[in-house]
Amino acid sequence: MSRHVVVIGGGPAGTAAAESALRAGATVTLIDSNEALGGQYNRRIPAAYEVRRPLSIGHGYAAAERSARLLSEHPRCEYLSWATVYQIERHLDGGCPAVRLLLGVEGDPRTHRVIQGDALVLATGAYDRVCPFPGWDLPGVYTAGAAQTLAKTQRVLVGRSVLLSGTGPFLLPVAQSLAAGGADVAAVLEANPGRRIARHWTTRPWQLRHSAGKAAELLEYITCGVRHRIPLRTGRAIVAVAGDGRVEEATVARLDENWTPIPGSHTTVPVDAVAVSHGFTPQHELAVAAGAQLRADGFVLVDGTQRTTAESVWAAGELTGIGGSQVSAVEGAVAGLAAAGADPTMDRALRARHRTAEQFVARLAAAHPIRPGVLTWSQPETVICRCEGTSRGELASVWAHATGDGYRSAKLATRAGLGPCQGRICAANIEALRVREHADGAVDAQDRACPGSACETLHDQQYPAGAVERSATPGLAAATPAWRPLAAPVRLRELADLDSEGQP
Repeated sequence: MSRHVVVIGGGPAGTAAAESALRAGATVTLIDSNEALGGQYNRRIPAAYEVRRPLSIGHGYAAAERSARLLSEHPRCEYLSWATVYQIERHLDGGCPAVRLLLGVEGDPRTHRVIQGDALVLATGAYDRVCPFPGWDLPGVYTAGAAQTLAKTQRVLVGRSVLLSGTGPFLLPVAQSLAAGGADVAAVLEANPGRRIARHWTTRPWQLRHSAGKAAELLEYITCGVRHRIPLRTGRAIVAVAGDGRVEEATVARLDENWTPIPGSHTTVPVDAVAVSHGFTPQHELAVAAGAQLRADGFVLVDGTQRTTAESVWAAGELTGIGGSQVSAVEGAVAGLAAAGADPTMDRALRARHRTAEQFVARLAAAHPIRPGVLTWSQPETVICRCEGTSRGELASVWAHATGDGYRSAKLATRAGLGPCQGRICAANIEALRVREHADGAVDAQDRACPGSACETLHDQQYPAGAVERSATPGLAAATPAWRPLAAPVRLRELADLDSEGQP
């Protein structure tokens, strides 16, 4: 009898996991919260807009269309769109967790469904992380992901003159999307120094031979930057924005190796929007609910087959480490085969690509870390939790008088992290500030730092000595997420319907 594999997430990792599980003979249920498969990477403009060239912005759309068609038409695959997973239910006697979800567009009447499979693959992805700076709560400040999504799906520009800032190669395709839409991209600012980036990417280049597609994309982004005259500046960042009711200017500073602004280097750039991304935060609510262990950096801990520490649960894609769509697809293929009961290590080509993917993720993390100096950008009056309007000064005041768990005390005293986003945006920043400012955080910081932690142990297991040069100093502390009975917003009426439908 074939295994029933449940896959949550319709991006590159999820679709690859579903395809490989089907090839291994499994029955698949693919759950996606969006209208169409593709995830953030292959998000497209709605068909109702009747755009003549709907796929003109982005990469990989043709392959994504083929995958979507295969999965939607395959007799052993059930594809559920507009599906919100609100609970992962673990069983006392072990086995694969049950998945509880709501089908339908949020705000419209939705129907409940419970799916119990033999194996669960989590491919829920990640979202932009933004470290606070003065003015980051002004209208006109966007995450880089939001700016790209608006450009791709709505052909809407976040501004006519836009400045991009943060770290990582994701800034380059965002600049391309904005420039293709007609925006004047003032510059792309990479906070890490160019010599650090070059050092980590040029070491042992033959190890990245299976990532040739990434080199082709990089060349395209560089060509776009030259054509649109977009400056790329390393060792610089937006450290403040200002304006009368919305962004009118951004303050840019040169940074040292630790991301601390260099005195006297500040300049002002007139813009009407900024797009910022200081890396990514894994969307691990469902992984935590399933009982999967997290690494010190907040990503899900997996073994060589993408299996988590939770029974019958695998994870793939940005949930386990940031590497982009190609890496996510490789990890998804490995996870799908393993979840279906096959041995992914028997496929030599896949094993080689998986090894290269692991090395790519390690290099990306080493070349583009978030450095502790970013915590000096915010001021006492800077809002840290935007949902509740909690400032850094209010948090510092609580920590000065707190005993025990300073993070929990701050939440209860200021409601920071208890708003609609449930800490998805602010939790990591609050924890990093707590470790820096609160005396009780000194031990925490040592425990969480890489090297010398579980993060280094995992790194040594996956990447042999000498394969990747690692930073000798720790980055920011990662917040420890709390388990919640509900992993997504659910209306009280929808919960009441569970009783009327006779469900527990």
